This record gives sequence, structure tokens and C-alpha cells, in this order.
Amino acid sequence: MRIYLIGYMGCGKSTLGKRLAKHLNLQFVDMDHYIEMRNHKTVPQIFAEEGETEFRKKERKALEELADFSDIVIATGGGAPCFFDNIELMNNTGTTIYMNIDPAILADRLMHSKTERPLIKGKSKQELITFIDEMLKKRSMFYTQAKFQITEPEIDLDVIQNLIV
Repeated sequence: MRIYLIGYMGCGKSTLGKRLAKHLNLQFVDMDHYIEMRNHKTVPQIFAEEGETEFRKKERKALEELADFSDIVIATGGGAPCFFDNIELMNNTGTTIYMNIDPAILADRLMHSKTERPLIKGKSKQELITFIDEMLKKRSMFYTQAKFQITEPEIDLDVIQNLIV
């Protein structure tokens, strides 16, 4: 079993992924952390030093590697499904779940996050909500190709298990 969690940054892919992996007795991988370990740099460092295009290439390579893993829950980066044919790769190699969470909830979470997020640095809460809303509209055509969609930020793990099994 291979499960890909997709959605905008701050939607809870890593948090839910860890819980879901434990619940289903699977391993968990956060794709951004995987990229950082493989490249010996943080995601913000890769963005700053090499640019988004190079980061997306590294992300694709990581996705191809993780697509060979078994019994795993993978929390992808927010943009991962939107580049190359990544969403097709994920749909062809596993079960995709789009965590479709309200932009206001995402903005609130991101404003209080300890994680550095290069794409949203320096934005006010209202600017952030507007930015997220615009990004979700652009990414919707990719995100909505997921096999399943979750709109509840605190969904019960048994509900997900029943959905995908």
C-alpha cells in the first residue's frame, strides 16, 4: 500500500500522515525532509541557492524514488502534484488523498508555523489568505485529480481507512 497526501502547505499532510501511518501500521515519509536528507540542504536553502526550477527537479526525483517504496504514507510538498506529470505518477503508483482545507484555516496555521516557508515569507494574514486562495485556484486542476478528498481538518483515522480500503 502506498498513500500520497497532497494539498497546500499548512493543510496538515505531515501531521495526518504520521497518525495515519501509525494507525495503518505503515512507514511515514515527509517528502520535503527526504529531499533535505538527500541533498544535505534545507528546502529554503535549495530555493535560495538553486531556485524553484531546480527544487522541482529534486522533488520529482524524490517522488520517483518514493514511488518504489512499499507500505508507506507519503506527505508530499504542497506544489509536488502541480509539476511535470507528478499527479499522474502518484495516481498510477498509489492512493492519492487531497486535503482540501479552507484558506482561512491554512493562513492561520501558516502564520503560527515554526517552519520557514519561502513562498509566503513576509505576508500579512489578509495577504496570505488572498495568496492562498489564488494559489488554490491555480493548483485545483492538479489537486482535484486525487482519488479522494478530505475537507475536515481533524478527520477520524477510521473514516480515512474505510475510504481507501
